[in-house]
Amino acid sequence: MFKKVQLSNGLRLVYEKIPYVRSVSVGIWVGTGSRNETSENNGISHFIEHMLFKGTTKRSAKDIAECIDAIGGQINAFTGKECTCYYTKTLDTHLDIAVDVLADMFFNSSFAGDDINVEKRVVIEEIGMYEDTPEELVHDIFSEMVWDGNPLGYPILGTEMCINKFDKDMILKYMNEFYTPYNTVISVAGNFDEAKLIELVNQYFQDWKFGKTFSNKFSPAQYKVNKIVREKDTEQVHLCMGFEGVEHGNEKLYSLLSLNNILGGGMSSRLFQTIREKRGLVYSIYSYPSTYQGSGLFVIYAGMNPEYLQTVIDLTKSELNNIIKDGITKDELSKTKEQLKGNYILGLESTSSRMNSIGKSELMLGKINTPEEVLQKIDRVNMDSVDEMIKRVLDFEKMSISAVGNIKNKI
Repeated sequence: MFKKVQLSNGLRLVYEKIPYVRSVSVGIWVGTGSRNETSENNGISHFIEHMLFKGTTKRSAKDIAECIDAIGGQINAFTGKECTCYYTKTLDTHLDIAVDVLADMFFNSSFAGDDINVEKRVVIEEIGMYEDTPEELVHDIFSEMVWDGNPLGYPILGTEMCINKFDKDMILKYMNEFYTPYNTVISVAGNFDEAKLIELVNQYFQDWKFGKTFSNKFSPAQYKVNKIVREKDTEQVHLCMGFEGVEHGNEKLYSLLSLNNILGGGMSSRLFQTIREKRGLVYSIYSYPSTYQGSGLFVIYAGMNPEYLQTVIDLTKSELNNIIKDGITKDELSKTKEQLKGNYILGLESTSSRMNSIGKSELMLGKINTPEEVLQKIDRVNMDSVDEMIKRVLDFEKMSISAVGNIKNKI
């Protein structure tokens, strides 16, 4: 069972003790990502994530890596559209080292000019690598296209033009605005002494002061129907067909997840069985929902030989038409609910996934559902609620398409 403690400065600690494991995962979650940026500083959230590993007033970049390597642990970070997370996974006996290293990076990073210049080159290389990975690029192009003009559509990595402008003053200004106690959650899952954890968090974080409360107020992201084709000399064409989805925290998400499983969420899904298994037209085809505050997407991805592009689009539309016209079967609903429950429960067996789940939920929603509550929500999904999602989401009038590759004919 998870517990929550709020420090006097507004910082939240959420934790779940799992006494039968020997690991502990610690994450510092900050409610900022590319959605908080402007056209002038796009990419700065991700750049700061990189810079926190470049050295502090008492540790070099090598020292940070060696501290965790020496105890057989893992340390890493990621940036999303609405949050940034710095995390470790170590043996339960090394919780104090994990918290010490994370807090040192968080509060004492030096942001030396030379390090900033080196990391600019690293991130620009990362953008280049991404451009050379069309099966990932096509998803970014899709979100940029449907949320054109809104920060939710900005690329997380930023642009080379923005990155070249970053300096220490810009970094500190951004961190002063968004890296605040009220906008931060520490989440911990695994085996640890509860009193010791609270003592450690107080020791390192209670003196972190900030004068006012903070809440992210995002401008609404208006979904725009569009189509973009990016010509690229590739062996395969990569395609996204998508619709407006549901927002983060919407109770109907479990009905959409059920629909997703049936349509394209796994190897037994309709799209996979029809287009890959029976016809052999693609190597990969799947669907997924993305949820954000106030907005969401439902996307179908496929990668194929250019000559099969139109056939795959037609077959995908045909499957969508079938589900719009005839709905799903009771047998499919029963199977998909068991699949959702199984995936969820199996995911809880990792301390890092539990840390992720409670940290993100507390940060984004201000509440955490227990496993029992999640299972109840899945159980409440029924034929009517899935049918409601089919009508709400699968609307051809609102379908957008992005494609990357050697595309000879118009789509």
